[in-house]
Amino acid sequence: MSNSIYIVDAFTCQPFKGNPAAVCLLDQPVDTAWMQSVASEINLSDTAFLLPMDDGEWNLRWFTPHTEVDLCGHATLAAAHILWSELGQIQKQLVFHSPSGLLKASREPQGIMLDFPIDHLIEQNIDQSLIDALGIRPEMVFRGREDLLAVYPSAQQVRTLSPDQAALSKIACRGLIATAPGDENGVDFISRFFAPALGIPEDPVTGSAHCTLAPYWSNQLGKQTLKAYQASQRGGEIEIRMRDQRVMLIGQTVTIIKGKLHV
Repeated sequence: MSNSIYIVDAFTCQPFKGNPAAVCLLDQPVDTAWMQSVASEINLSDTAFLLPMDDGEWNLRWFTPHTEVDLCGHATLAAAHILWSELGQIQKQLVFHSPSGLLKASREPQGIMLDFPIDHLIEQNIDQSLIDALGIRPEMVFRGREDLLAVYPSAQQVRTLSPDQAALSKIACRGLIATAPGDENGVDFISRFFAPALGIPEDPVTGSAHCTLAPYWSNQLGKQTLKAYQASQRGGEIEIRMRDQRVMLIGQTVTIIKGKLHV
């Protein structure tokens, strides 16, 4: 078997910024264990596997080095980018069948726009175990579909967080999103995302986390269009548009590597 494979920096217009994702193009169905082995070998936060369907749509699955996940924004952005830039797809909108249902990607002047499901938040008590894991007590904590959202008053607090990864991995959630109001001109809010339970101590730019962040900050700021910055070491920018019960995530992409997988 020889499959084309690419590495794309997502949510950035600069090489070696944003979040790198691998995209593997399949020509036939493969088993889950094989995809997990490939993702573990590549060892990026997520690898997307694309399989064409008869109707011109695509089957899409995502794997971290440790496990399959139900939703991944930056790897979906990377997958759409590869279909347009490398495979010459001509349609303005791509449709993906995924573990999170139908997802769509379309071309916009600002980049690629992903149509993702909105998350719904429930406020939580702030447990001492979470405070100990984070090191700085948040103002509020919410639980979303899979992640916890910790809200801080200061962007500097979010930027300087250095969580206890072992303690954080024991918290019952996919990952922990830390967020605060933006501290730079034109940025509505910043965030960071920690997911040691998935084998990802800190994800550089997390599209799916913004499905949780978007409704919170849209409500807080009274805005339907938001500009977000994920303040990881690599950093990344996301434009957000709220549409009913969907979140539109807009980002740019850069192809870094293209090649063949020979296994």
